[in-house]
Amino acid sequence: MQKIITTYTDKALVWAKDFAPKFAIALAILIIGFWFVKVVMNIINKLMTRFKVDETLKRFSLDLIGMALKFVVIIATIFKLGIIQETMLATAIGAMAFAIGMALQGSLGNFAGGALIMIFKPFKVGDLIEAQGIFGEVQEIQIFNTRLLTPSNKTAFIPNGALSNGNIVNFSKAGKFRVDLTIGIAYDADIDKAKHILLEVMAKDPNVLTDPAPMVRVSELADSAVNLAVRPWTKPINYWDVYFNTLENSKKALDKAGISIPFPQRDIHIINQ
Repeated sequence: MQKIITTYTDKALVWAKDFAPKFAIALAILIIGFWFVKVVMNIINKLMTRFKVDETLKRFSLDLIGMALKFVVIIATIFKLGIIQETMLATAIGAMAFAIGMALQGSLGNFAGGALIMIFKPFKVGDLIEAQGIFGEVQEIQIFNTRLLTPSNKTAFIPNGALSNGNIVNFSKAGKFRVDLTIGIAYDADIDKAKHILLEVMAKDPNVLTDPAPMVRVSELADSAVNLAVRPWTKPINYWDVYFNTLENSKKALDKAGISIPFPQRDIHIINQ
């Protein structure tokens, strides 16, 4: 038994002696390779910034190039270890690619969707969009997903495949955004006076654009109020400020002018039998 143990120990020591240099070189390749990838990515990033490459395209390209370079480093490390020969490595890569392709059909679809987004550019980083039932600002277009920041400060990830095949509403494309509000006034109120007050409120807001000019029109003769359609225009980034400020300042201005914003009322007649 002692002889068998000694034999296997000697073989292990010989194997370790032969394998140690390969392992050290492979580890060096991995460490230096990842460092080199980081340096290359920084250079590419600076070049893209210098030549003013579109931010959306820049981020997408950096993710793609980074993944490709890291994959090359890992393959070189495995090859240097000598665990797999060249022919076996090629066969293994082919089999792995096939298996990954079958297992990640959805992910490959998302990758293709990301490529379509980059080609046709229905939106870019910083745009306000609504897609797949989610409204938010585009923070980043990744290889497989697009990251949105919703108005409630929640981060949403939408698969690029579904995004490229679904309906997309881009609120930032034209650079101007209309805020749709409805404010009701009493039936006995002076409509022209109320419209003048509301237009003044919007004129005082620096975030409301003058071109197109804000508009106030009667939109409905409702059960309890005359509803006025209040339509200020603003830049997409200022949407919520204009939305909330217009509502609040309109209420204050109408109250100050003695124009009431009615609430639903009903007349009840009691008939004594």
